[in-house]
Amino acid sequence: MFIEQFLEKDFLIFIIFAVIIMVWTLPWKGVALWKAAQRRDKKWFIALLIINTVAILEILYIFVFSKKEDSKSDKSDF
Repeated sequence: MFIEQFLEKDFLIFIIFAVIIMVWTLPWKGVALWKAAQRRDKKWFIALLIINTVAILEILYIFVFSKKEDSKSDKSDF
């Protein structure tokens, strides 16, 4: 009986943690995929779609990698 109660409590904690992770990750993944699609970065789009890093890769793409490439293309236009 104690083991069953313990497992039920742990399962509930796991479910709550999983929901929190999904709520955190989904918006970041959506924005990163949107930016990659607009920029036609097929390799980044596939990587962001497949690899799940709890939004770390997505945040890096949004704030670091997509900005670096924007500044390079802006300089080459002039």
